[in-house]
Amino acid sequence: MGGPLRTEVNAYATGLYRRKQGRPEEYLAEEAASYAAEGFKAVKLKVGFGIDDDVRATRAVRDAIGPDVGLMIDANHAYDVVAAIRLGRKVEDLDIGWFEEPVPPEDIAGHCKVRAALAIPVASGECEFTRFGFREMIASQAVDYIQPDTCSAGGLSECKKIADMASAYGIRYAPHVWGSGIAIAASLQLLAVLPSFTPPSLNPIEPMLEFDRTEHPVRKALLATPIEHQSGVVTVPSGPGLGVEIDRDALDRFDPGD
Repeated sequence: MGGPLRTEVNAYATGLYRRKQGRPEEYLAEEAASYAAEGFKAVKLKVGFGIDDDVRATRAVRDAIGPDVGLMIDANHAYDVVAAIRLGRKVEDLDIGWFEEPVPPEDIAGHCKVRAALAIPVASGECEFTRFGFREMIASQAVDYIQPDTCSAGGLSECKKIADMASAYGIRYAPHVWGSGIAIAASLQLLAVLPSFTPPSLNPIEPMLEFDRTEHPVRKALLATPIEHQSGVVTVPSGPGLGVEIDRDALDRFDPGD
């Protein structure tokens, strides 16, 4: 992999999902404020519930976390180009870090149109696989951030190739991370070897870890020592392999054959 460039990684908090009850602009703002209080320097909000609804929620979250905490939005390809651009223009003044999957992942031309129309950076890639799948998205410069999932896009060596391709085109790399602690560990090992986005400086902009904060019974249980954060910073595991030890008893508990 080339050797680590860092031993710890800044993380952004993923969560802020919709609930069956309550007003989204209230409970989402409260949840986002709790992540900021934990020390996270950025949070990601799920959108895609209608433009006006999304605007209200995004403004409420921005007000709750203040101007110094980063805010990204993720539509999970809920919109077409027209709607995505309309939403983006309504929240551009909120200093959005990126607009994730604004349109369906197969619509490369749509990503290009959204990117050209907005001041907000565009991110996408969790639904794409291997460097061959990412080739068109990267070569067409459809996004500002490419987001392969280390566990589904070919693993560490393949994702490093994707990252190198993206770097050659000036595209930033922000891995999609969701699932077990093993997925987090693998992504941390990759993030440890990726260069900073900016040239060497006193304050380089470095790739971040997506750190899911929602309830997930499997995420922590599979690891003998769960991966935690300290004020929004996660240490890269330094043990053999991915740096983590699997709890074999937990594997037995979650075995669907039992």
